Amino acid sequence: MRPRPRLLVLALAALAALPRVTEAAMPQASAGPTAFVGATAIDPGSEAPIPNATVVVEDGRIVSIEPGGAPPAGARVIELGGRYLVPGLIDVHVHISSLDAARRALLSGVTSARSMGAGHFADVGLRELGRAGALDGPEMFAAGYHVRPRPADELFFDAPGLGDLLGTDVRGEASLRRVVDVMLEREVDFVKVNATERAGLPETDPRKPFFTEAELAVIVDEAATAGIPVAAHAHGDGGGRAAVAAGVRSIEHGTYLSEGTLQLMRERGTFLVPTIAVVSDLTRPGGDYDNPVLEVRGRHMLPQVRRTAALAHEIGVPIVAATDTGYGPESVLRLSHELMELVGVGLSELEAIRAASTVAAELLGIEDRTGRVAAGFEADLLVLDRNPLEDIGAYQDPLFVMSDGRVALDRLEFSADPMTPKVP
Repeated sequence: MRPRPRLLVLALAALAALPRVTEAAMPQASAGPTAFVGATAIDPGSEAPIPNATVVVEDGRIVSIEPGGAPPAGARVIELGGRYLVPGLIDVHVHISSLDAARRALLSGVTSARSMGAGHFADVGLRELGRAGALDGPEMFAAGYHVRPRPADELFFDAPGLGDLLGTDVRGEASLRRVVDVMLEREVDFVKVNATERAGLPETDPRKPFFTEAELAVIVDEAATAGIPVAAHAHGDGGGRAAVAAGVRSIEHGTYLSEGTLQLMRERGTFLVPTIAVVSDLTRPGGDYDNPVLEVRGRHMLPQVRRTAALAHEIGVPIVAATDTGYGPESVLRLSHELMELVGVGLSELEAIRAASTVAAELLGIEDRTGRVAAGFEADLLVLDRNPLEDIGAYQDPLFVMSDGRVALDRLEFSADPMTPKVP
């Protein structure tokens, strides 16, 4: 994908002011083809793994997959000895706003990520740096600022033309369209609207609606003028149902959604991003949240969001995995934990893998190029020591990470496990 010149100039200027990642730390691309030999390839687009596969990667893409095939002459050969080759993870709800956070996400196996809010359009800058080959992190999809009745103060620093709205409730068609237009001018990939209050602030009520269905429809309509979908943060059923009826592409969280709202989501093809693991994080000290009020709230919310996700799966709502973390230095949350939660509420291991690969790619509109271990797809690949179709927790410890054909992490040499099946 070619970078947009104006945004690229801004992003490169921002890069000069940030701590630089050294060349040695950047993901490295092989000069020629790379061949994974003896792989147990798990393609979420298929039902069964391919044993003893030779997977050839060149110029950032998967060229071929052959059971027992010979590597091409001159290729860099990576012997996997039966280990599991899986697609890189797609985390569709993050708050990454620094180079260090992007690096942490990548090392955990996340090769694509959708930002759901970042001050000063840091996510747009990170996206453009990635397109320029200067980012040591996942491919980023940006949403800029949340659209909510009281936008963050920083939005007015970045868009002083909205100054007459500072300190007021942003209501009415004209004002909502102006705020959305600021996001579109920055060429975001998604618009994010807060349909309800947040769960992660002690003084808010996550069930409380923020906008009417008519107001949400204005936001969806304005975003559609640029072909941009809308994602709605919604915990409560009132705000969630209004957002679905207004035409949003995804509901983020959905803790208190009713069966009727979930049925409407299935009918309309609306995705659910339940972020169960971050609610679990609320219930424990440390991590992204460390507040006694939130700990009490989380204990009530956690069984509810698990029930909602289980019912959504039963009804047939497409479910997508996400963390809702910023991958900051205090974060103890990774996408592997959400996959474990999804299996816990009734998804099969393969369905959970799809929630972080093929279904996530569909939500982002990139299902034709990533999320699979298949010829022609981008070489976003992980190596796991255990079979995730039997133990989804294997994603907690990727041994190897490749993003767009560049190696970001390689711990294969010293990670031999005598219990790992070997290919003769």
